[in-house]
Amino acid sequence: MKNGKKPTRQQQVAIIAAKLDPKDWLVMKNLSNELHILHRDNKDLKVIPA
Repeated sequence: MKNGKKPTRQQQVAIIAAKLDPKDWLVMKNLSNELHILHRDNKDLKVIPA
């Protein structure tokens, strides 16, 4: 699995809109219509609209 990256400001807004804390999530894949994020601690993978 690739290493996740720290979310940018725009990605943080999308994560907050999904009712999640951006401090706890890393961005795995940034597509035009969705964002694949990985939890820092328990490695849960979620797909949220971007």
